[in-house]
Amino acid sequence: MSEEPGRARGWTAGLLRWLSLRLRLMLVFGLVALAAAVSASAIAYWLNRDAVLTRTQDAALDEFRKALKEDTDPLPALPTCPELQDAADRMSDNSQKYEVLLISGTRGGGTCVAASDEALFTQKVVPRSLRHAVDQRRAMDGSNEAPYHLYWQRITLDGTPYLVGGAKVNGGGPTGYMLKSLDTERQDLNSLAWSLGIATALALIGSALLAQAAAATVLRPVQRLGEAAHRLGEGQLDTRLQVSGSDELANLSRTFNRTAERLEKRVAELSAREASSRRFVADMSHELRTPLTAITAVTEVLEDEADSLDPMIAPAVQLVVSETRRLNDLVENLMEVTRFDAGTARLVLDDVDVADQVTACIDARAWLDAVELDAERGIMARLDPRRLDVILANLIGNALKHGGSPVRVSVHTDGDDLLIRVRDHGPGIPEDVLPHVFDRFYKASASRPRSEGSGLGLSIAMENAHIHGGDISAANSEEGGAVFTLRLPMDASQLASEEQLKDEECKNDRRKGSEQRKNEGGAR
Repeated sequence: MSEEPGRARGWTAGLLRWLSLRLRLMLVFGLVALAAAVSASAIAYWLNRDAVLTRTQDAALDEFRKALKEDTDPLPALPTCPELQDAADRMSDNSQKYEVLLISGTRGGGTCVAASDEALFTQKVVPRSLRHAVDQRRAMDGSNEAPYHLYWQRITLDGTPYLVGGAKVNGGGPTGYMLKSLDTERQDLNSLAWSLGIATALALIGSALLAQAAAATVLRPVQRLGEAAHRLGEGQLDTRLQVSGSDELANLSRTFNRTAERLEKRVAELSAREASSRRFVADMSHELRTPLTAITAVTEVLEDEADSLDPMIAPAVQLVVSETRRLNDLVENLMEVTRFDAGTARLVLDDVDVADQVTACIDARAWLDAVELDAERGIMARLDPRRLDVILANLIGNALKHGGSPVRVSVHTDGDDLLIRVRDHGPGIPEDVLPHVFDRFYKASASRPRSEGSGLGLSIAMENAHIHGGDISAANSEEGGAVFTLRLPMDASQLASEEQLKDEECKNDRRKGSEQRKNEGGAR
């Protein structure tokens, strides 16, 4: 039994959560107004009903009491039936329009019953409880001066309400009953009920209009605040609200404006710092390229002469060569990251045979003996060949370095997407490392912060996938080893901006013009 109220409350709460704030306000206003109107109408109805019925019955009973005394006093102690009938007829001629029933004993020891309307008012109409109360004789004392009293009761005959009253004449005389119709009062009360119902409906409509006005007054600032918050979330940090008044909503708007202002300043500071950091990295990378070029040239000469060097110096030379190459790769990766951060990275699209591209990538790095390729010939995609090569080199190189041979590369199509999976046979990637494998400078082991890689390879691969409109995911295979899945669109032309397309058209035009000039020169 106790679960039903809880279930009803839960259902009501769930319904309110689905309703908008405007509907909830209107619903609450409507329920409050309905409860108030119904309560007021019910109280007014019962007060008026009690007043109408009390006034009517008091008037009728008072007149009946007087008529019973006045019209039965002239009768003898044991009147005849005609005399009793005349008295009943006289009593029925009254201003309250009630019928009369008189009952008395006769000289012959019988009982005479006289009714002003025998078809309507008989002894059977009078309730037994009322007859018993009227015939009951009370003991007289200080608080009771008469043995018999007047009693009344409301009844219904054939759907019509009536008032029945009765009394026995004190000091001897007949017993009299009255029957008064209350149909007029019922009609009046029904009219009052209809009026109160109409008033309740009008109050409900008025409350709905008032709720609509209140909801508009309250929700309009809230709606403006929501729109401003949406614009702020989309990056329009100069969004502000117009504030008027000093209520709670105005204070909320002021708080929003202060928050937006502080956020704008903070974002501006962070953007300036980020731009400064990017400029620093870009400038540093560019500045390092010149000395690195010279150092690289020297190291290449030293590497060529390594066999003729002193055995004590050869290891140092090899260390310099390897570290120079590592530094060169780091500078190139930093410059590539800077291009992505600055938004200057562009796609140079071309029609690529994916199988040939993967084979060329593996062959250029001498990985043919360590990599198994599963790719159908003839899968053509419109991509940036250089960036696809960077992605493949990072994924396959990472698998060879940290996984186990052989590394298997498979190429498939999935609708309009190109899928390239790179799987190794190593121990896999720890679960706590998986979410961070594409983070910049992330090292799986904190105890080995310095390794052969820069920690930028996979992040650069992810950026190159994103610029194509694709993605890379990392997971562990159920058979062992890690699996990297590259998903790229078969045609990345839709992602190229109009400016990029115009640049390609200009390049094509220039290339065609150059070829045409060459042809013309050859013809001469």
